[in-house]
Amino acid sequence: MLIGRVIGDVVATQKVASHEGRKILIVQPLQLDGTDRGEPVLALDAVGAGIGERVLITTDGYCAMTAVGRPNSPIDSAVIGIIDSVDLQGE
Repeated sequence: MLIGRVIGDVVATQKVASHEGRKILIVQPLQLDGTDRGEPVLALDAVGAGIGERVLITTDGYCAMTAVGRPNSPIDSAVIGIIDSVDLQGE
């Protein structure tokens, strides 16, 4: 799982049947300190996240398709939570 920030969404007039009715979001993975981590990814939304929100994403295909309730679908990643806060314990 990764922490990320929703930076956009994808509008697709044609989707595979298993993706119909679900938003596809563009998510920028983040380091724990909030800085960018790598390149943005596309993720199917399972929780109703919006642009600007910090989210929890899974990049495991089986977990992603299970989270959005679409077994045996071609899904690599999914937004599975909206993050309210992150607390880090100091040393």
